[in-house]
Amino acid sequence: MYNIPYFKASDEKEVIEFMHAHPFIILCGIDKTEKPVATHIPVLFEERDDKLFLLAHVMKKQTHTSAFEQNQNVLAIFHGAHTYVSASWYENKKTASTWNYQAVHAHGILKFLDQEKLLEVLTRPTEKFESNPHSPSLVHKMEKDYVEKLMQAIVAFEIEITAVEHVFKLSQNRDKKSYQNIIEELSRQDEDAKNIASVMHQREKFVFGDEKNDNNDN
Repeated sequence: MYNIPYFKASDEKEVIEFMHAHPFIILCGIDKTEKPVATHIPVLFEERDDKLFLLAHVMKKQTHTSAFEQNQNVLAIFHGAHTYVSASWYENKKTASTWNYQAVHAHGILKFLDQEKLLEVLTRPTEKFESNPHSPSLVHKMEKDYVEKLMQAIVAFEIEITAVEHVFKLSQNRDKKSYQNIIEELSRQDEDAKNIASVMHQREKFVFGDEKNDNNDN
């Protein structure tokens, strides 16, 4: 991914907060034949001994599950809203249009877990995302036979995060007037564009707090 200083967050905390806010990830791996695989899953977060772990589960006997068994090196991609940005909104219109987005790449080592941990990994996401202690869909309110049958078809795992990269590409390389024009234009468009506009608005004081110089990279 891009490694450009002005497309970076101000501190690590902001990156971790973004990951927590976007827990539905793309998990990528490589099988024994070096063929890439990927799947889409929600994850939980744990911190142990100053290390960050992701917890999740997948179905057994899937191509990605087999690949993770063969090669434990994986890449978790966290992504949020994204949108087209037209150069017609810049003060200098004779330059390239671009795309604004935020993404985090978390590299790690995957380890499969036992059945006891699987029950926990099944239970905790439902509790978190239901956000309702009275929901009939909580795992502990389901029939025991049903839960046991479900657990036979899936496997839990954790990923110890070994490195984190990110790009928060939000027009930080534009002059202040162009930056404000982009926010105004995106605020009139679809939900993704409005979300990017909101993030840009929140970050504006940090982007221009030191009156950074404009540059023409797109």
